[in-house]
Amino acid sequence: MRQTWPKPVIGFAGFSGSGKTTLISQLLPLLSQQGLAVSVLKHSHHQLELDKPGKDSQRFVSAGASEVVLACPNRRYHFSQQDDHDQLNQQLDWVNWQQCDLVLVEGYRHNNIAKIEVHRPILSKPLLHPDDNNIIAIASDQPIDSPIPYLNLNQAAQVAEFILSYIRASH
Repeated sequence: MRQTWPKPVIGFAGFSGSGKTTLISQLLPLLSQQGLAVSVLKHSHHQLELDKPGKDSQRFVSAGASEVVLACPNRRYHFSQQDDHDQLNQQLDWVNWQQCDLVLVEGYRHNNIAKIEVHRPILSKPLLHPDDNNIIAIASDQPIDSPIPYLNLNQAAQVAEFILSYIRASH
């Protein structure tokens, strides 16, 4: 059973190199043009160091701060320690639900959220949707014979329209 959130949450699931980041980057201006404020949550399996050694934020963390918020004109950065269990629902707790209409999630492909599978047959990776009932459509650069809707990965406007229709129908 899918968890419910104050606003729609749609994930993008696929193997590395399939085009998830590119597709989301193309969708953002299209969805914004439709009046939606869109938040993005990206999962990474890699350790990232955004607060570089010698910077004030890194010095605060090294000195023992459990979290640091760096505020500057038009941006806010939040650095905090977290356990290794990096759960999607814990990350979604950080979303400012009053300032968004939709959250797009890259990664977390094993979680119970509505997802669009991003698939490129040239990568020779298996399809995810046969084993995941949360996948609501498949976006690929090649037609896929599937019981779920096929979206052309090279037609971001088509994917955006699908998302808008999905939101209208389910929320």
